Amino acid sequence: MKIKLIFFSVLLVSTINVFSQEVVTPEKAVSLALENNYGIKFANTQVEVAKNNASILNSGYLPTLTGNAGATIDKQNTEGQLANGDVRIAEGAETRRYNASINLNYTLFDGLGRLYNYKQFKERYQLTELQARETIENTVFQLFTVYYNVAQLRENNSALEQTLNISNDRLLRAKYQFDYGQSTKLELLNAEVDINNDSINLMNAKQQLINSKRDLNVVLGNTIHNDFEVDSNISFESLLIKDQLFEKAKLRNVTLMQIDKNILINNYGIRSSKTSYLPTIGLTGSYGWNESTNNSPLAFVLQNTSTGLSAGLNLSWNLFDGGTTITRVKNAQKNLEAQEIQKEEYLITLERDFNNAWDDYQNKLRIFRLQEDNIKTSQNNFDRTQEKFKIGQLNSIEFRQAQINLLNAELLRNQAKYSAKLAELLLLNISGEILNIEF
Repeated sequence: MKIKLIFFSVLLVSTINVFSQEVVTPEKAVSLALENNYGIKFANTQVEVAKNNASILNSGYLPTLTGNAGATIDKQNTEGQLANGDVRIAEGAETRRYNASINLNYTLFDGLGRLYNYKQFKERYQLTELQARETIENTVFQLFTVYYNVAQLRENNSALEQTLNISNDRLLRAKYQFDYGQSTKLELLNAEVDINNDSINLMNAKQQLINSKRDLNVVLGNTIHNDFEVDSNISFESLLIKDQLFEKAKLRNVTLMQIDKNILINNYGIRSSKTSYLPTIGLTGSYGWNESTNNSPLAFVLQNTSTGLSAGLNLSWNLFDGGTTITRVKNAQKNLEAQEIQKEEYLITLERDFNNAWDDYQNKLRIFRLQEDNIKTSQNNFDRTQEKFKIGQLNSIEFRQAQINLLNAELLRNQAKYSAKLAELLLLNISGEILNIEF
C-alpha cells in the first residue's frame, strides 16, 4: 500500500509539472524567432538603411539651397584732400556692412548619372531584402534543427524512462524471488547493475535535453523564461514533385536571386560609368541683400542698400580625364562578366545540391518507415520475451537483450523520424520554399 501511494504521488507531481509547462509549437517558435532573433533584427536594420539610401532624398534629383549672412564693422582714421585743395581728417570713421543671400544650385543634366545611380540604389535595396530573407531562411532552418533535436531528446527520455520502469519491475521481481529462494543472488545483482546503467543513461539524456532547450531559447532571442515542451507531432510534405520543385528552386533560390540582382546592379553601374563621357549642365540662382553705412565726412554716400536676384547656367565637360573613365567602364564590364560566370557555376552547384538533398530526403524517409515497422517487431518480440521471463522460461540475460533491442529500436526510430524531417526542410530551403510551408 505504501509503494502504491508513493507511485501515485510521483505520478501526480509529474502530471502537474507537465500541465504547468508551456508548449512551444512550431508556429509559435517561428513567430518568436522572426520577432526576437538577433540575427534577424540586425538584417532588418540593414534593410532600413538600404531603404533610406533608395529614397528620393538621396538621389541627387533635388536642388540644394544654402543661406549666407554676414556683418563687418571697420573703424579707421583717414585723411583726404578735396579738389579745392582743402584737407579733411576723419578720426574713428566707422563703416558697417551687412549682407544676406539665398543660393540655389540644381543639376539639370549630368549624362543620366543620377538616373542610373538611383536605379542602383533601388536594386541594392531589393538586394538587401534578399539578404535579409536569406538570414531569415537560414535562421528558420537552424531553429528547426534545434527544435527537432529537443523533440527527439524528449522522446528519447520517454523511452529511457520506460526502460527504467521495466528495470524497476524486474528488480522488484528479483527481490521477491530471492527472498523466497526462487533465484540466486546473481539475478538480483544483475538487475541492480542494469538499473544503475539505465538511471545513468536517463540522467545524461535529461541533461542533454536541458542543454538543447537552452540552445533553442537562444535562437528564440531568450524569450522563454520557464521550462517548456515542444510539439513532437510532425508531418511530411506528401505533394512534393521533383521536377516542379527544382523549377521553383531556379526561380526562388535566394542565393541565385541575389546573383541576378547583382548582375542587374552591375549593368546599371556600366551605364553610370559611361555618363562621365557627357557634359554636366547646372542651374544657379541667388537672391541677396546688402547694406553698408559710412559716417566718414569723406564719404559721398552715407548709406547704401541693394537687393537683387541673379540666375545663370553653367556647363562642365570633362573632355579627357587621363583615361580614368575608360578604365572604370572596362572594370565594370569585367565585373559583369564575372557575375554571369558565377551564375553559371552556381546553377550547376544548385542542381547538384538539390539532387543530393532530394535523394537524401527520400532515403531517410524510407529508413523512417522501416524503423516504424521495426518498432512493431521489437515490441512484439519484447512482449513475448517478457511473458516467457515471467513464467521462468527465459533467463534475465535474454530478457535484458530484448529490452535493449526495444530501446535501441525506439531511439533509432526517433533519430530517423527527425532526420527525415530535417532533410525535407533542407530540400525546401534549397528550393526557396521553407517560408511557405505550414508547420
